[in-house]
Amino acid sequence: MKSPTGSNSRVLVVEDEPSIRDSVVYALESEGFAVDWAGAGHVALEKARSREYQLIVLDVGLPDINGFDVCRELRMCSQVPVIFLTARASEVDRVVGLELGADDYVTKPFSPRELSARVRANIRRSQMSVASVGAAAAVAGSAPFAVDEERWVIAYFEKTLELSRYEFRLLAALIAKPGRVYTRAQLMDIAWEEPDASMERTVDTHIKSVRAKLKTVRSDLEPIVTHRGIGYSMREIW
Repeated sequence: MKSPTGSNSRVLVVEDEPSIRDSVVYALESEGFAVDWAGAGHVALEKARSREYQLIVLDVGLPDINGFDVCRELRMCSQVPVIFLTARASEVDRVVGLELGADDYVTKPFSPRELSARVRANIRRSQMSVASVGAAAAVAGSAPFAVDEERWVIAYFEKTLELSRYEFRLLAALIAKPGRVYTRAQLMDIAWEEPDASMERTVDTHIKSVRAKLKTVRSDLEPIVTHRGIGYSMREIW
């Protein structure tokens, strides 16, 4: 039976090893995804710029440029979810991948069925994130924020903030529900598809960065409230 998510989603698989690529393409197509593939980074970038994808499965070790560089280029023009495939299992590499803008990280060897499940989960997460952004746009009129979900832009007191994609997602989620306290794990689920609890400190780092950017606009206000031992919320009264 085809996945409802898969039936409406097109995935780009970027992998230069034919045996791995063929097994991934077959597994995804069996789940109802439409699949394109590329065997090199530059080809993948051309495809990503010319066609809309709901997710990209990206090998780190490519013959021309590595997957980290491909992801870096993608993030300059696209917020499409990215899952890295890699033979490197160290946490350092995993952190580098996530900080570059990847949404998930799968280490070789892996089960094609597990990868398919992660693809489906990441696409669903991305759709939920877009919904959160839409909710933020709907409620921002009662606060000094303006959320442009199509351009992935948030303005604060009419000044556009320079936000990374993770910062955008975190701030949009907080704006959408003023007063709601989000745990760090919940914010990780909104902005990243990486359930490792040890990575929750990344949320603190990004919240700190968002606060600094808000302070450059209004140093006298603290829009984001810290709930010690729990997480964060957006202030309700302005």
